[in-house]
Amino acid sequence: MRRIRLVKRPARFPVSTTLLRRLAFANIVANAAIVVTGGAVRLTASGLGCPTWPRCTDESYTATAEMGLHGMIEFGNRLLSFVLVLIAGATLLAALAHRPRRRGVVPLALAVVLGIVAQAVIGGITVRTQLHPSIVGIHFVVSMLLLLVAYALWRRVGEPDGRKVPLVPSALRALTWVTVVASVAVIIVGVAVTGSGPHAGDADAVRNGLDPQTISQIHADLVFLLVGLTVGLWLALRAVGAPAHTVRAALTLLLVELGQGVIGFVQYFTNLPALLVGIHMLGSCLVWLATLAVLWSIRERRPAEASPAGAAAPAEARTASLTV
Repeated sequence: MRRIRLVKRPARFPVSTTLLRRLAFANIVANAAIVVTGGAVRLTASGLGCPTWPRCTDESYTATAEMGLHGMIEFGNRLLSFVLVLIAGATLLAALAHRPRRRGVVPLALAVVLGIVAQAVIGGITVRTQLHPSIVGIHFVVSMLLLLVAYALWRRVGEPDGRKVPLVPSALRALTWVTVVASVAVIIVGVAVTGSGPHAGDADAVRNGLDPQTISQIHADLVFLLVGLTVGLWLALRAVGAPAHTVRAALTLLLVELGQGVIGFVQYFTNLPALLVGIHMLGSCLVWLATLAVLWSIRERRPAEASPAGAAAPAEARTASLTV
């Protein structure tokens, strides 16, 4: 009897790792960009330029000439959401088509798509609640979560599939996590500062009722704490001879924090000019991404070890992990 040999067909539309990594990076850029354009909507008082959702008006899905510049700005920001969906969708398809299939990549790519859809819904709720500061704050925090997932996706595509190995002592790993927590606290309190300030997105939008000076002082105190932790982490990494890219990541975070701090103080003492506030929002994204870069730099994923012929793969090589 003749033996039938089965030949595995290659993927019909093969996707290179380079293309997948570029698409993953495009998600980072796009999600940071929409934070800035969303800030422009608020800073130009165009938050209710389209007064309803999902339509722009009760009769039209698009802005009309009668709605003026505010309607155009708000509708333009809504259109950018479709660009994000296209980029995220292309990334998901590329992850599915890539061979060999990368563990953890498809779930992360799917999470980006679902996160963008969720953001669109939250944006609609923001409009329907007349720009309530709590919903606006949630909208921003979810953007930071999306940046986290997009960054994790980008890094995962560029890593091998083996186990994760720490590159620094446990004490410095703990200090890194404390720094990450401080960065999160700065972002969350910064959202509260925004909710108490003058840039509400519409003249009739309510504020959160917090005293702007008090909450701004708390925000500044947390920034000082974050900078101090980062300085300590950078010096400690140098002292123990940590890998050069880890030390460099900590230094980059410190420089971004200092730049963001200068912008924050200048905008506060110049009565929050819209341009500086917009730059500060971009700075928030950069601080968060630089924080994530430090977190990823304290470990590396090694190439998977080849198993002997006929032997089962190690359990750790069969388990997908999305954690840092």
